[in-house]
Amino acid sequence: MALTENEAAAGIQISDLSYAYGAKKALDNLSFTVKTGRFTALLGPNGAGKSTLYHLLTRIMKLQAGQIEIFGSDLNRSSLTAMTSMGIVFQQQTLDLDLTVRQNLRYFAALHGLPHRGLEDQISNRLSSLDMLERADEKVRALNGGHRRRVEIARALLHEPKLLLLDEPTVGLDVPSRKAIVSYIHKQCQERGLTALWATHLVDEVLPEDDLILLHRGSIRAQGCVADLLKKHNCDDVAALFETLVLAEPVE
Repeated sequence: MALTENEAAAGIQISDLSYAYGAKKALDNLSFTVKTGRFTALLGPNGAGKSTLYHLLTRIMKLQAGQIEIFGSDLNRSSLTAMTSMGIVFQQQTLDLDLTVRQNLRYFAALHGLPHRGLEDQISNRLSSLDMLERADEKVRALNGGHRRRVEIARALLHEPKLLLLDEPTVGLDVPSRKAIVSYIHKQCQERGLTALWATHLVDEVLPEDDLILLHRGSIRAQGCVADLLKKHNCDDVAALFETLVLAEPVE
C-alpha cells in the first residue's frame, strides 16, 4: 500500500513539546521528526526525559504543551488512529508470568481484536523469527530476562504496527542478548519498513547508519544521521559524541 504524503515524511512529528512536574521542567520545547522506515535512537543519560516523552507518546500522561502527530494523525484529536499504528515495549516488563509465551500472545491478540483465523501460525512465525518458538509453551516465569524481552517484542509486533516504540528495552540484559535484540529491530526496519524509536542510555546500541536524537536535561543537544553528526562534531564514534555534548557539560 502506497504511503501518504505525511507518512512518507514522518512517522512521528513532535512540535514545541514541553512537560513539567510542578516547578521541575522535564521536557523543554522539543521539536523533532522520526522518519518513516528508519531506526531512530533516542539517546540520553538517566533523567534526560526519555521516559516522560514515551509516557506522552503512549498517552499514559496528557500533553501540557505542544503537539504530537503519528503518521499525520494528531495524537490528541485522533488518538485511536494514532495508537492503533503503534507497537510498544515498555521499560518495565508487562508479561503475565503465570501464562505461557503463546498464551500471552493470544491474550494480546484478543485485546486487539485480531482475527482468530491464521492467528496460531502468525504467533508461531513471529516467535520463530525471534528464536523463541521452542519456548512457546513454557510459562514466562521460567524464562530469563533476554527471552522475556524477545516475547514482549514478538507481542508488540503481532498486529504488524507501522511504528514501534521501545523504552530502554535492553536494561539489565547481557551483551549478547542486547546485540541480538538491537540487530533484530534494525532488520525489521530494513526489511519491512518498520519505523522504530529506540530509547537508550547505552552508546553501543547506536549504529553509524541510524538517526539520532540526543536528549539531555529535557532538551535536544543534537539530532540527525549519526554519521553526519560524528563528522560535524569531529568525533570518531557515538561514545565520543556523547562525551562531547553531554558528559563534558558542567554538573548543575
